[in-house]
Amino acid sequence: MPIKNGAEYIQSLRGRNLKVYLFGNLVKEPVDHPLIRPSINAVAETYDIANDGSDIASAQSSLTGMKVNRFLHIVENSMDLVNQNKMQRKLGQITATCFQRCVGMDALNSLYSTTFEIDSKHGTVYHKRLIEFIKKIQHENQVIGGAMTDVKGDRSLSPSQQEDPDMFVHVVKRDENGVYITGAKAHQTGCINSHWIIVMPTMRLREEDKDYAIVGAVPADAKGITYVYGRQSCDTRSMEGGDLDAGNAKFSGQEAMIMFDNVFIPNELIFMHGEYEFASMLIERFTCYHRRSYVCKTGLGDVLIGAAAAIADYNGIANASHIKDKLVEMTHLNETIFAAGIASSYQSHRTASGNYQNDDMLANVCKHNVTRFPYEISRLAQDIAGGLMVTMPSEKDFRSPEIGPLLEKYLKGRKGVSTENRVRVLRLIENMTMGRNAVGYLTESMHGAGSPQAQRIQIARQMQLEYKKKLAKNLANVAEGEANELNREQSEYFDRIFDKKTA
Repeated sequence: MPIKNGAEYIQSLRGRNLKVYLFGNLVKEPVDHPLIRPSINAVAETYDIANDGSDIASAQSSLTGMKVNRFLHIVENSMDLVNQNKMQRKLGQITATCFQRCVGMDALNSLYSTTFEIDSKHGTVYHKRLIEFIKKIQHENQVIGGAMTDVKGDRSLSPSQQEDPDMFVHVVKRDENGVYITGAKAHQTGCINSHWIIVMPTMRLREEDKDYAIVGAVPADAKGITYVYGRQSCDTRSMEGGDLDAGNAKFSGQEAMIMFDNVFIPNELIFMHGEYEFASMLIERFTCYHRRSYVCKTGLGDVLIGAAAAIADYNGIANASHIKDKLVEMTHLNETIFAAGIASSYQSHRTASGNYQNDDMLANVCKHNVTRFPYEISRLAQDIAGGLMVTMPSEKDFRSPEIGPLLEKYLKGRKGVSTENRVRVLRLIENMTMGRNAVGYLTESMHGAGSPQAQRIQIARQMQLEYKKKLAKNLANVAEGEANELNREQSEYFDRIFDKKTA
């Protein structure tokens, strides 16, 4: 039966016998673990938002004819991409954390076009297999996790040059039914909360790396998979009882390491097997989608701006000119992120396979902004909040019959505002800027979908400096003999930017 809502999604995760380690112990049932459950709650929201009566989180699939969750939809036009961004911002506003499904969504779409092109060159059937897999998950309404980041070992060496070949996930055995893979993937967002994991290469590959050119789907509870849950700052506050100190007790993100030990992938779920020359295409298309997916951080930014404005009001300084100016600056930075991301979606083009790819330059600009602006937004939020944000007593002190009344007296802000409400907003700011959900808002903003230098490399590749130099020379009357070439390059430039021609 297909999953209909968040409650059914949570129920679908029970009893899977996942091998999950946390604090050195095997977790009996991840759904009920107090440290893990907030991350599951965040994914559940991706189901409930699809049932709110709007089209922001659902779409009509041409593959199945069904109305499906947008996280499982193959984008068929520019507005599909735009609506992804709107959905991502809305979910960020609702959860103020990572809701863990963008990697899977972007993996499906990048694979859709890449498998088509592999088949066109090699006569393989990967695209047909992928379509059948997508139909299955659309019918069942399941969560797809994407596993791209290998542990890498010695980063000066290629996969095949590593002393230990398991530093990159690779094929270790083949038979007539499929392949077996071994290795590890790090920083895997929402993997324990997924039903399926799509394994992909993490870098450009050469012919000697063919065994590492493997893409396939495996159930999250497949034999041979071990998960090690990642720590997050202040995460054990969710295990202390009460909800005040956590700042955001209901929602959190999730990262874990996945270790594969001879994990089987059947032929029908293999979407690349040895076609090493297409690894770079897959990675570049995935990162293009995923870097503009970081508009999700603007939803978190909306929450943080709101928290900063609320605490200024609670402290009695909402009308101070410097507070207003800081809130304006926070908003300006937040909207600049969103502008680049959604512009990338609007400026998409149709691929040979029929789905749409967003604009690469603007996607990289969006993600590069994300590596910087949330840090400044957070700094300003901390500035407005004041030092009490990090020196407050614990919830148990506030609940103490002896010391609690004194804390109520001395930590009061503006008249008419309860001390507890003031503390709750301060704890939320702490949570988002240096606590558990700072992982998803700050550090993950820095390193997710490629660290800053990765975006700078892509931006440099697309700067078109020679074309722009010709523009300047032409206006300065030093471009003699280059007019025809300039007109041709100008036409190509505007074709890419405005005409959305087929790639």
